[in-house]
Amino acid sequence: MTVRAVFFDVGETLVDEERYWRALAATAGFSPQVVWAALGKTIERGEEHWELWRHLGVERPEASETLAYSTEDLYPDALACLRAVRAAGLVVGIAGNQTAALEAWARETLPVDVVTSSASLGVRKPDPRFFERLVDLAGAPSDGVAYIGDRADNDAGPAVAAGLVAFHLRRGPWGRLQETPDGAIAIESLAELPVLLSRPLVAGG
Repeated sequence: MTVRAVFFDVGETLVDEERYWRALAATAGFSPQVVWAALGKTIERGEEHWELWRHLGVERPEASETLAYSTEDLYPDALACLRAVRAAGLVVGIAGNQTAALEAWARETLPVDVVTSSASLGVRKPDPRFFERLVDLAGAPSDGVAYIGDRADNDAGPAVAAGLVAFHLRRGPWGRLQETPDGAIAIESLAELPVLLSRPLVAGG
């Protein structure tokens, strides 16, 4: 099956979240090192990232719901990859566990055909229904849809289980610390993606 639609996660896939976490740390009154250490603890335990605030003994900052990314936060390979995949005639979408504010930013900023998120879909990764809805939005069979993300537990693993072609992007804290799941394709950069998508790929490996 040839891939006909490609959905990208946002944080640490298209966007370098260092500035985002620095801003949240400042809002909560912590140094970035303290927050990153707590984030590492959540990754080790397989918890959602917001659990870091519980580990630090504080409430989740309200800014976590309203703080938006900037175009300066995009990884250097992000826009070129999106444009190349779209130019190849594939449907290009953005879909992550994001807030309405971050979804609006993506819609206004990125050269894509579809923008959605857990805020719009009403379901969060790794729930299988998240990926089922992406397949519906793509209007293609599940093995004709690719999903690219940095997390093995939230992105690549459940995408494989849902029958999608899954790419595990090995960058960011999750991408570096989590092993690539069986059936997923490991990549080090989004620059690799357009060439890989030009070839026939098999969902689940």
